[in-house]
Amino acid sequence: MKKIALSLEKFSRFSGGAESYAVELAETLQNKGWEVHLIGQSWDGNPPGAVFHKIPCVPKFVPPSLRILYFALSHRSLVRKMDMDVVVGFGNTIEMNVYQSHGGVHFISSLKKIRAEREPLARIVKTILTFASPKSLARAWIESAPFRKKTMPAIIAISDMVRNDICKRYKLPPPQIHLIYNGVDLHRFAGRLGKEQSQNFRTSLGFSNEVLFLFMAYDFRKKGVRYLLEAAAKLRDDVGEEKFGVVVVGSSPSPSLLATIRRLRLETTLVFRGPTKEPEHYYEACDVFVLPTFYDACSLVVFEAMACGLPAITTVDNGASGIVTDLVDGSVLDDPRDVETMAASMKRFLDRDYLSKASLAAQRKASRYSIEDNHSKMLAIFEAIAKRDDSSR
Repeated sequence: MKKIALSLEKFSRFSGGAESYAVELAETLQNKGWEVHLIGQSWDGNPPGAVFHKIPCVPKFVPPSLRILYFALSHRSLVRKMDMDVVVGFGNTIEMNVYQSHGGVHFISSLKKIRAEREPLARIVKTILTFASPKSLARAWIESAPFRKKTMPAIIAISDMVRNDICKRYKLPPPQIHLIYNGVDLHRFAGRLGKEQSQNFRTSLGFSNEVLFLFMAYDFRKKGVRYLLEAAAKLRDDVGEEKFGVVVVGSSPSPSLLATIRRLRLETTLVFRGPTKEPEHYYEACDVFVLPTFYDACSLVVFEAMACGLPAITTVDNGASGIVTDLVDGSVLDDPRDVETMAASMKRFLDRDYLSKASLAAQRKASRYSIEDNHSKMLAIFEAIAKRDDSSR
C-alpha cells in the first residue's frame, strides 16, 4: 500500500480553502487505496481512518515568526523519520516532494492585499511593516524552500495567475509547473433546493423579484465589500432601488461599515446574513455573484456560485477569474476600486435575457471543474512520484 502525508496546520471539513480541500483529497486517496497520514496541529477527525501526527501548538505569547518556523522545522524532523512515498506541503513546510500553495506567492499577494487600505499613507506604513516584519521574512524563507532544493518537488499551481506569479518570482518556465484549478462538488452545488424552496429562501432574505447580487467572504476589507457598496449606491442612483438587492454573507458588519451603509442610504437595498454552513442556499436564491477581491489565489466560492448558475463578477487579482469569460459568464474587473466599472458590470445583469444566457453559460463552465477531475489530476502526480521513488530504491 502506498503511503502519503498531507501537511497543513489545520485539517477541517468545515473550514475553507486548503483545510477542507485537504480533507476531501485525503478521503479520495483512502478510497483509491492509499494509506493517508495527516501532519498538523489540529484535526476534526475527518476522514476517519487517516493517521494524524500532531505537531504541538506553540503558546500564543510566542512571536508569530517563531511559531511559523517551529511548525516548519518540526514537520521536517518528523517527515525525515517517516517512510512516505509522497509528502505534500500546502504552504508552511520545507520538506516535501509535492508543493501546492493555496495562498499564492507571499510577496505578490501581500503587495496586492495592502491596496485594500484606502489611505495612501496607511498603505505606505503597512508595506514597510509587512515586509520588514520577522513573520513576513519567515514566511518568505519557508516559501522559497521548494525552489532551493537540488531536486525540486512537483510544483502545483491552483490557477494561471498563481503559476505566472511563481514563474515571475522564482524564475521558472511555465511548463515546469503543473496547473490544476480548484474543483467544485457538482453534486452539492447543483440546484437541489428546487424552485419553490429557493423562492421561499429569497423571501426570507426580504426580497421577491429583484435581481439579487451575492457577496460571500469573511475578510470584508481584503474582499472589497466597501467598494461593492459604493458600486451598489451608484447603480441605485442610476436605475432605482426596486430593481436589485445585495446579500452579504460571511461576517457581521463593523460600526464603520454600518456608517458607510447609512451614508450611502443602502439600508433597504442591502442585507447582512453573517456566516453560514449552507452556502448553496444563498447561491440558489440569488442571481449574480460579486467578489471584488484585492487578492485570492483561486477563490472556490466563484466555482461554487457558477455551478449554481450565478454569473461571477470578480477581479484580475483572483485566480478564479481565469475561468470567467468576460461578458459571457461573468465579468472581470481590472481594479476593485473602480466602482464605476463595477456598477456598469452589475447593471448588465439587470437585463433578464442577458442574465439568463449568462447563468446557463456559468453553469456549463463550472461543470468542467469538478472536484473529481481535480483529484484525478492530483493522484496522477502522486502516482508518478511514488513510482519514480520506487524505481530509485
